[in-house]
Amino acid sequence: MGTKNKPTLFWSLLKFKDWNFYIASTSKGLVFVGSQNKPFEELFEWAKKCFPGSPLVEDDEKLEPYVVEITQYLEGKRKTFTVPFEYVGTQFQLAVWNALCGIPYGQTKSYSDIANDINKPAAVRAIGAAIGANPILITVPCHRVIGKNGSLTGYRGGLEMKTLLLDLEKQVSSSCE
Repeated sequence: MGTKNKPTLFWSLLKFKDWNFYIASTSKGLVFVGSQNKPFEELFEWAKKCFPGSPLVEDDEKLEPYVVEITQYLEGKRKTFTVPFEYVGTQFQLAVWNALCGIPYGQTKSYSDIANDINKPAAVRAIGAAIGANPILITVPCHRVIGKNGSLTGYRGGLEMKTLLLDLEKQVSSSCE
């Protein structure tokens, strides 16, 4: 189960079309979804910071439920996730990430909207920092947060990935109406 109270981090490489990204979980749930086509180093550095001393073990079988749901999402066949998450962050970050999960599929909110949602209207910059620290891309939908003027703003996975995810959701939403 890991070394001396350090949970084991199980990881796998999720491949979908020309996208590759590393994902990781503990025995409790998904903790990390990496950026599109980034090297293993992204996961390794995050794990060193957030789970110091925890072993990283490749385990495609253990990560299969996460791979299936994320793949279904990327295929436009899934709008919500049922797999468990294990959030690792401050109370403020957790509040922000929970607010992100409340943004409906195919819709967007601004940083100000999220600040208002968690009753911290003056904390827009801190909201941005918390969103930028979200380790579970796609499934905790930080890609649905845009600038107040409707512009696409920063995304750990890159603006190209953010655009692709938003376009996917727009396309699926419009075909379902």
